[in-house]
Order: sequence, then structure tokens, then C-alpha cells
Amino acid sequence: MEMKKYKGIKKYKLQGSMTVEMSFLMPMIMFLIMGCILAVFYYHDKNILSGAAYETAVVGSTKARAKDGIKEGELEMLFYQRAKDKCIIFSHPQVLVKTEKEKIEVTVNATKKYMKVSIIKRAAITDPEKKIRDFRRLKRK
Repeated sequence: MEMKKYKGIKKYKLQGSMTVEMSFLMPMIMFLIMGCILAVFYYHDKNILSGAAYETAVVGSTKARAKDGIKEGELEMLFYQRAKDKCIIFSHPQVLVKTEKEKIEVTVNATKKYMKVSIIKRAAITDPEKKIRDFRRLKRK
């Protein structure tokens, strides 16, 4: 459609090309925005699960020095207590705790549709009291 005006007024031409271009461009822009939001949620959840796994490993290494030690089932329950009631997409993580003589390893796997998170945290079982006593004993001599 073309409008013509006389006496110095410019001709205006109506075109639909901008509408067609935007109809192709807007879904791509929305896809990028939603992808960024999903990536933020992914890394947020990964940090929460990583923190809970590390806390579990450290608590396990501290309690492993006790006379009775600690059981793997107790550590798994401790992880679930740390991770429950959090606002995360990966709501049902699977935990595997391995206790060895010198370290505790916590492995967390979680999936949601096509996204996967796998986290491994380790903590050494140390005996600082023994080392301090040995050091003091050597210092006295």
C-alpha cells in the first residue's frame, strides 16, 4: 500500500518485512534467554550438591577418628539431610559413600531429563592428636 501526498510531503510506503524478520528472530532470542536461565539453575544446583557432599565428607573424616568410627549409611543420611528442602532442579540425588583407611569419598549423581550432574568429594582421615603428642614428646627430649 502506498500513500502519496502532494506539496512537499514525503511518500510513505508500508512494508511487512520487519514483522517477518522479527518472527524468525524472537524465538532464537527467547531460546538463548531460557538457555542462560537453565544454565544458572544447573550451576546453582551443582554448587549446592557439591557443598553438601563436601560437608558430609569432612564430618565423616572427623567422626571416623572416634572409637566406634562411622558407618556409610549414617553419612548417606547426613547428605540427604543437608540436601533436602533446597530449591533445586535435581531433587533426587543418588549418593555413594566409600570409607577407606585413610580417606572418605562421597559420590553424588543426579539427573533431570537430559541434564546430569556427577560430583566426587574426598576428605582425608587425619589424626592430628597423635601427631601433636609425638611432636611435643620429641620437643621435650
